[in-house]
This record gives sequence, C-alpha cells and structure tokens, in this order.
Amino acid sequence: MKKILACIATVLISISAMAENRPFNLSLTPDVAIYPRTDTIEGLTLSIWGENQQTSLALGIANGSVAQSYGVSLGILNYADNYTGLQWGLVNYTKHDSTGWQGGFLFGLVVSGVNYTGDTMKGLYTGVVNYSGKLSGLELGLVNYTDDASGVQIGLVNIVGRNKSWFGELPNELAPVMILVNWRF
Repeated sequence: MKKILACIATVLISISAMAENRPFNLSLTPDVAIYPRTDTIEGLTLSIWGENQQTSLALGIANGSVAQSYGVSLGILNYADNYTGLQWGLVNYTKHDSTGWQGGFLFGLVVSGVNYTGDTMKGLYTGVVNYSGKLSGLELGLVNYTDDASGVQIGLVNIVGRNKSWFGELPNELAPVMILVNWRF
C-alpha cells in the first residue's frame, strides 16, 4: 500500500511540476522555447512561433494559444483553441469560441485578411473575409459569413446561413445573402 501511495504522490508532483505559470516566454518554435508548451504564460511572450496557454501579451510572427487563453496576440498569424481579448494579425483563427476583437492592419486599414471562429464569436470582426459558426456582435469586411447570428454584418457580401427567407422575418432577420448589410436577432 505504501508503494502505491508513493507512486501516486510521485505522479501528482510530476504533473504539477510540468504545468507551471510563468511570467514570460521566448520561443523560436513551440518545442524550442524557454518554457514548454505545457506551461501557462502570464505576462509577455516573444516568439517567432509560440504556443502556450496564456494570460499575456503575445508578440510574434505566429502566436498560438491553447486551452482557454486571454490577452492580446499581435502577429501575422494568431491561432487559439478559445480566446478572450484582442487577436490582431493578418490571419486570426480560433478553433472554438472567441470573445473580443479579431482584426489587424492590411493596406493601412484596420482590418485583417481572414478571421475565423469555428463556434461562437462574441464581439467585433474587422477583416477582408470573416467566418463564424455563430456571431454575437458585428462583422465588418468584404465577405462575411456566419451559420447563425445575433448580430449585424456590414460588407460587400453578407451571408447568414440560418436566414431562410428574403425580408420575410423583418425586423428579426433580413435575408440569407445581402450586399452592404445583413442581420439576424
């Protein structure tokens, strides 16, 4: 019994030592970094390509955020499992849920190239192409697409997949596809 308890204690100590909170990280790639991707960064991340759970300011070319992360990610490519805060880059990708603002600079304008949120986007999108599973907020872009919405799209082409009729459900929804503006509430 003592050997079993000693093994369990060793495993628990090892697990807690593997995933620690750190004030900063520097990385060339997720595997070539000061701290491993299992550690949470609470402060500043500077990277060519970094990938940690974070509550921080991430500055880099490719900023990866795993699990539920918070903060500001500034880079060419920002990707996350779930993110709350500002993702500012040419491409912003969130696998599940995003809350905040996804945008960036493109040709001197405050837009990114592509913004993607697989599940729910709550907040503001500013991009050339914006995609969300469910929008709760505002999409500003040339092409905006959402499967479902509780919000407004402003752009050249605006698509709300759940809208089934043209002007039939006013004022709650506008149309499946519209130029300039579309919505669903």
